[in-house]
Amino acid sequence: MDQFLLYTSLITAILALIIGCIAGARVGKFIQSSQNLEWDNIANITGDLATLKKTIQTLNNRINGMHSPKVMEQELIAQMLQNQQNQPRSNNVRNIGG
Repeated sequence: MDQFLLYTSLITAILALIIGCIAGARVGKFIQSSQNLEWDNIANITGDLATLKKTIQTLNNRINGMHSPKVMEQELIAQMLQNQQNQPRSNNVRNIGG
């Protein structure tokens, strides 16, 4: 039992060391790649992202509007109202009594 706990803790420690080294390498790569980045560049990137987001939202709204069932329903309702107004009204009321 003691051997099992010893090897388990040794393997866990080695895995933690490897994962820590990988994370450190990734952070170092990020710092190195962003070292020449200035605030003007960040502002330009932010503006470009906002413009791109607005364009995508507009495109999605257009696409959703083209396939919207509401347009067909509105046309059907307008057509029914127009047919109802064009039909002559007839009084089919019978007077009963004297």
